[in-house]
Amino acid sequence: MDERRTTAARERPEPLLRHVIGGILRRARASQGRTLADVAAAARVSTAYLSEVERGRKEASSEVLAAVCAALGIRLLDLVARTGEELRPAAGVYALSGPSPARRGAATSRGAVVLAA
Repeated sequence: MDERRTTAARERPEPLLRHVIGGILRRARASQGRTLADVAAAARVSTAYLSEVERGRKEASSEVLAAVCAALGIRLLDLVARTGEELRPAAGVYALSGPSPARRGAATSRGAVVLAA
């Protein structure tokens, strides 16, 4: 990888999780042609709060995210997966250093079991 690109990527801060999630929710709502008021009512949250979540100003709880996802007819799992895709930078830019990941199902030195590798 080009050193200048790697350095520039390191200097650029990663986006905040709430900004990415909010953008995904807003695009999902807009693609369905639905209003903030409609989705907020279905999710049982205020329109103002949903607007703040969509703009990345509020960090919604998992319960609120699940309710908004249900109102939009999408799975929370898909929201999380899409968030990961949008946060995933170019290969290797933010790679964690350290020992190789453990095999799936193998116990770690602290007794935890690795679920995904």
